[in-house]
Amino acid sequence: MKISVIGLGYIGLPTATMFASRRIPVVGVDVSPNVVDTVNQGQIHIVEPELDMLVHAAVSEGFLRATLVPEPADAFLVAVPTPFADGYEPDLRYVRSAALAIAPVLKAGDIVILESTSPVGTTEQLVEWLAAARPDLKFPDHGGAECDVNVAYCPERVLPGQVVRELVENDRIIGGITPACAARANEVYRVFVQGRLIVTNARTAEMCKLTENAFRDVNIAFANELSVICDKLGIDVWELIRLANHHPRVNILKPGCGVGGHCIAVDPWFVVSSAPDEAKLIRSAREINDAKPEWVLDKIDEAVEAIRQKNPARHRSDLTIACYGLAFKPNIDDLRESPALHIVQALARRFEGNVLAVEPHIQELPQGLTGVRTASIDGALAAADVNVVLVAHNAFMESDALRAREPLDFTGIFATQATEQR
Repeated sequence: MKISVIGLGYIGLPTATMFASRRIPVVGVDVSPNVVDTVNQGQIHIVEPELDMLVHAAVSEGFLRATLVPEPADAFLVAVPTPFADGYEPDLRYVRSAALAIAPVLKAGDIVILESTSPVGTTEQLVEWLAAARPDLKFPDHGGAECDVNVAYCPERVLPGQVVRELVENDRIIGGITPACAARANEVYRVFVQGRLIVTNARTAEMCKLTENAFRDVNIAFANELSVICDKLGIDVWELIRLANHHPRVNILKPGCGVGGHCIAVDPWFVVSSAPDEAKLIRSAREINDAKPEWVLDKIDEAVEAIRQKNPARHRSDLTIACYGLAFKPNIDDLRESPALHIVQALARRFEGNVLAVEPHIQELPQGLTGVRTASIDGALAAADVNVVLVAHNAFMESDALRAREPLDFTGIFATQATEQR
C-alpha cells in the first residue's frame, strides 16, 4: 500500500508520519514550498511533542517524503482546512482544490478518505467533484453498486499536544458512502490505529464530528457566561466552580477569554448553516463564546482607567500592557481562531506601540499583528503597567514573579491555586 496525504498541517503531517512509522510508503502533498522543503529535510514546521523525532526517522528511512504535486497512490487522505466564509457559511474551496488535484492520478482500486472537519454532505460533494473530473471511473453512490474508487469520511478527534498518542489510541468513526467504502477505509486505518474503528455512513460521521465539538462549545459557553455573571455579582467564579463541581453529577468547565482553534470555534457554525431554524442553542453558545473577547477588553479598559484615576497625569498612550499568551489553548503554538490573538490585535489598535506579547511557543509574531512587541516574562513584568494572562501556559503558571504582580487572570491559573489552598 502507498499512502498519499493531501495537506501537511496539524493533522495531515502527524497522520502521514503514523503510516510511515509502520513502514508504509507515504507521500505528503502541500501547497507550501516551505512546508515541503522542511519535511523533506526531516524537520517539522509545527509544535507537537514527539513528532519531530518520528518525522526525522521516517524521512531518513525513506518512508516519508513531501511534494507539491499529487502522484499515484493506493489511498488518498485529504486533510485540508475547512474555514467558514462571510456569514459563517462553510468554505469548501480547499476540499474542492484537493479533489481536482488528485483526480488526474486516481485509478481503479483506489480509496479517497476525507479527514477535514466538514459540513454534512461534504463527502457526497467530494464524490461529485471527483466524478466530474474523471468520468472514466465509477464512483460510489447510495445504491451500493460496485465502484472503481471508494470514498469515505473519517474525522480526526485528537488534542493538540497529544496528537501522536491520540491518533493511535483514540477510537475512529469511519463513514463510508457505501458499506464497501467503509470496509476499505477500515483496512487503511487498521495499519496504525489501536482504538476501535466504528463504522457508519458518511453523513452520520460528518455530523458526529460536528456534534462532538458543538457539545464542547455549549459547555464552554456555560462557563464563560457564568464568569460574566459572577463578575457582575462580585463572586469569585473559580471558587464557585470548584464548589459546584463537588456535586457528584456536575462538572463545569473553566471559563477563559473565548474559544479558539479550527474545530470548536468553527464546527458549530457548520451545524447552524445546515439547520439555521433548529440550531438555537448551538447558535447561542457560539455567540456567547464569540462575545467573550470583547468582555475581556472591557475589563482591561477598566484596569487602565483605574490606574489613570490614581494618577490623572498619566495618559492612556503612556501605559504599557503586557499580554501573556497568543495561542488558542495552553502549551501549543497554534494561533488559529485564537481569542487571545484577537484581544491583542484589538489592544494594539487602542494602545499602539505600547502592547507587549509574551508567547513562549512561537519564534515570531504572525503577519498582520502590528504595533505589538515581543517580550520575555521578566521583560514584560519590568515594563508593563497592566499584566493580562490570556492563556494558561505552564511557563506562566510557574512564574512566581508574574503571580506576585496579581495580573488580570482570565484563565484561573493563579486564582484557582489560591482558592484550593484555603
